[in-house]
Amino acid sequence: MSQHLWYVSYGSNMSLVRLRCYLEGGCPPGARVTYAGARDSTLPVADVAVELPGSLYFAGESRTWGGGVAFYDHDVPGPTPARAYKITAEQFADVAAQEMHRIPDPDDPLVEVLLNGLVDGLPDGRHAAGPGSYETLIEVGRLDGLPMLTFTSPHGRDAIEHTPPGPAYLAMLAEGLRDAHGWDDDQVEAHFAALRR
Repeated sequence: MSQHLWYVSYGSNMSLVRLRCYLEGGCPPGARVTYAGARDSTLPVADVAVELPGSLYFAGESRTWGGGVAFYDHDVPGPTPARAYKITAEQFADVAAQEMHRIPDPDDPLVEVLLNGLVDGLPDGRHAAGPGSYETLIEVGRLDGLPMLTFTSPHGRDAIEHTPPGPAYLAMLAEGLRDAHGWDDDQVEAHFAALRR
């Protein structure tokens, strides 16, 4: 039986339309990449709007969207609106692989890390799966006894040059904020304006 956890997205995956492409395969609206999908394409069994204590920033250059990509710095005060999805450890590993432009691998060592962390949590609340942009795993809390996990860059917001996000990426983030948090256009724009400061 598959073990569930909470995958917490603070970026474009707040939109279920976007996340479905990682689970079922496909190309998100406005994106340049088509995804293979997860080995298990089942949709999340639950989702909930959450707020993370850290802060969001944009950096790098997205192959998928153009412009900067959202990263989460757990050590710089926020808050950051996000959305938690209840999915399996295997699905989480497959989403993480596709975030790094890899094909899901049945032998992905991240699955074992996730399964070991279901009870005791991640050591120090973090795990470096690799040096890539989205290969640092952070436990941001617990919900219904299950770990809430997200992935981000290995470096903090002050260690890298910030890059503005492209319009298609911002549109997907906006859709996620409306979908998960019920925000209207003014709330979304105020959030983006605060991030630009």
